[in-house]
Amino acid sequence: MKNIILPSFYPVACHTDHIGPGSIFVAVHGAKQDGTAYIPTALEKGARIIVIDQQAHLDEGTRVLIEHKNALLMRVENPRRALALLSAHAAGYPAERLKIIGITGTKGKTTTSFLLFHLLRTAGKKVALLSSVHNAINDTVYETELTTQQPDYLQVFFRACVLAGIEYVVMEVAAQALTLERVCGLMFDGIVFTNFSQEHAEFYRTYEEYFQEKSRIFQQVKKDAPCLVNRDMPLFERLKNFCPMIEDFSLHEPTAQHYARLVSSGWNGIHLEMYDAQQSYELPVRNLIGDFNAYNLLAAAGMARKLGILPEQLTHGCASFAGVPGRLELYSLPNGARGIIDKAHNPSSFTAVFATLRTLTNHLIVVFGAGGDRDATKRPVMGAIAAQFADTIIITSDNPRSEKVETIIEQIVAGIDESKRGNVLTIVDRRAAIEHAYRLSKKGSIIALLGKGPDEYELVANVKTYFSEREILQSL
Repeated sequence: MKNIILPSFYPVACHTDHIGPGSIFVAVHGAKQDGTAYIPTALEKGARIIVIDQQAHLDEGTRVLIEHKNALLMRVENPRRALALLSAHAAGYPAERLKIIGITGTKGKTTTSFLLFHLLRTAGKKVALLSSVHNAINDTVYETELTTQQPDYLQVFFRACVLAGIEYVVMEVAAQALTLERVCGLMFDGIVFTNFSQEHAEFYRTYEEYFQEKSRIFQQVKKDAPCLVNRDMPLFERLKNFCPMIEDFSLHEPTAQHYARLVSSGWNGIHLEMYDAQQSYELPVRNLIGDFNAYNLLAAAGMARKLGILPEQLTHGCASFAGVPGRLELYSLPNGARGIIDKAHNPSSFTAVFATLRTLTNHLIVVFGAGGDRDATKRPVMGAIAAQFADTIIITSDNPRSEKVETIIEQIVAGIDESKRGNVLTIVDRRAAIEHAYRLSKKGSIIALLGKGPDEYELVANVKTYFSEREILQSL
């Protein structure tokens, strides 16, 4: 199957890297940069229409340049919404010819998306994936740096999907994507809501605001489209108010519309027995560990069934699932220890990962940090959770961005009880921290590297450098 090449230039774009002759440039005001500052660059690259906020101020030089280039200036009430709507129009509304399944929730979006993508493909469907790890159109993989891409990219991607004969697009939908209008205008053919817990306090002022924004996805569901929601999470009853068509999935309540029993969970993977009307069938996945992943498997299988995939196809698909990059990714180390790479970077994810790993070893070493310019309130909480489960904690760097890594480390340590700080080491250099963890390990130990997951870079002083935890583990 030939590769599908996405175009470098978009008909509508919010970044000048994607502006070409005849493009529409939408100047979006971001958290750190104002898009109006890039209007001259967009004009030099051939933009013919400039879209700005109706309240935006343009300096005299920019106004003169727009006139000199004979470009059209448009002022709109909401540039982000305009970006989404103009991009969809320019691409010919490709989403209308696809079946788009949105996966949202605080945790589990990526694993559930990868599972559903795989289950549909192994059942013979043509499927595309939009995820925080990578994007894909059938076998063609594209790099990504966002959980949910900007709408100009999304529409270009959807158009490529149509040209490739894709039927289903499985996409992660972050709360910020809803707030920032990245999925404005999209109507989903199905939704999975994996769970909900506190996250993104750097972006949302309150827990309630985050919940309300996350729940906005139910406003963008097609009539009679399946909406699967985790019945076992505390806010399930509230979510029922957002969508009367909600179907529940559960590992504990046999009356749920999608119910499964956890048969086994350990180093050999997860095995579910799923109940469907009057029958039951097996869902064995070797390359997925952790009880919490049983929910992701159940959610993906439940949605696949709603999309018409047969039980025997699901059983076959589960057996061939290769796992998710950076999600409890397992490495066998030379001394008999095991290395785990996982994206966990918030308190609820920490608790879920540690609860799993603690059952698999008597010696747990944890290496982690916290991202800079992100929610600082979770740092001491993560430290406290790590101290509750780990035998040894090594606190280190994890994309400090514009912050000082030493300050972030101090904030993490502040959450650890004095009585447990004897088990805590601080090593700023992340490679050195991993190598030291290995020296402390022995046969049967688990070294958990948390925070980065599949990312292969480190952001220090907002400078990105290559950094691969996989390569470090493989070199030990």
